[in-house]
Amino acid sequence: MAPRRLLLLRLWLVATIGVVAAIAGSAWWWEKQLPGKLQQAAQEGDLEACLNYGEQLSALRWLGSGAPEEQALCRRRQAEILWNDGQSSAALKLQTQLIESGLGNAESQQQDRDRLALWQEQLRNRALVLFRDGDLEKALETLSPLTPASSPGSSALSDTLKETWNRNRLNHERIKELVEAERWWEALDSLNRLDHPWWQQQAKSQRQTVETAIAELRATEEHQQHGESGPEVIAGPELDTAVQSSLDAGNDPWDAFLSACDQLGGRVVEDGPESFCRRISDGSP
Repeated sequence: MAPRRLLLLRLWLVATIGVVAAIAGSAWWWEKQLPGKLQQAAQEGDLEACLNYGEQLSALRWLGSGAPEEQALCRRRQAEILWNDGQSSAALKLQTQLIESGLGNAESQQQDRDRLALWQEQLRNRALVLFRDGDLEKALETLSPLTPASSPGSSALSDTLKETWNRNRLNHERIKELVEAERWWEALDSLNRLDHPWWQQQAKSQRQTVETAIAELRATEEHQQHGESGPEVIAGPELDTAVQSSLDAGNDPWDAFLSACDQLGGRVVEDGPESFCRRISDGSP
């Protein structure tokens, strides 16, 4: 029985070695065929076949060493096609793979890096345009292909857009509340803090209401000052500018009025329900 078992073992080893040799031979033969097929696909413009052959060649060779220039050419063309078709995420991914592969000479590698940087910048510019037009969601979606690894600062830009949008949104809600409460000076201060074009447009009607109300208040004050409209009365642009500066410093409207009047050398005088700023002079009571 022993000689028979030994014979079977030898036959099994021979068969196994034969199968392995056949597989290795087939892989070696296919590896030798791939460069020609890759070059032919590149020349014929069959980019899908070119990419497939390139991936197979990279898998058969250790880390893809010795992959021909045609492989880089196919990736480069395919990335451009994807970009022009609006598939920005796939285009950036393929272009990044091309750069990381190190295929091509120094000049072509630099061109690949420049092209990737250009596409990334175009995406950022598109996102900013969408953001200014009031489409935050679409702007963030446009930035999504820019990963922190491939585009440093992309995450910071998304965070900045969201922070700016939310700040203006909350400020707009406060403006509506202040207008309903007829707190005109506070509403004007909040309106001046809006720094997003879309939200400024949304608040256009509130601004008109506030500016009209303030103009009416000024006209009413002039009529109710009972003669207190001479040179001793501090009013108009001079007082408005000082009040606004005090508001910008964080004071509430009444404290801002008091501070502005004092800064301009006056004191607040109450006349019934109205108050005005009168310049202090030697003969002032």
